[in-house]
Amino acid sequence: MNYEVKTFETEGSNKRVGFMVDNNGKKLAIDRLVEIVEGKTDESYVQDALAAAQSEIDAWAADASVVGRKWNPDTNSFE
Repeated sequence: MNYEVKTFETEGSNKRVGFMVDNNGKKLAIDRLVEIVEGKTDESYVQDALAAAQSEIDAWAADASVVGRKWNPDTNSFE
């Protein structure tokens, strides 16, 4: 999977970090809010946001793994 930061902005007392996730051509846009902390680096905000979103990204990737695959009803299996 490839992760691209699509959003990085201040929203009140939080930093909104958004990702565009690409999994073999299938794309997911996902945002997370991370509390602003004095002295925290941009990399830390991105890392924290990804950690907060990772379970949802993993679930999406698992569900998307069958999208676009050909199904053979005679053998009840993917081709």
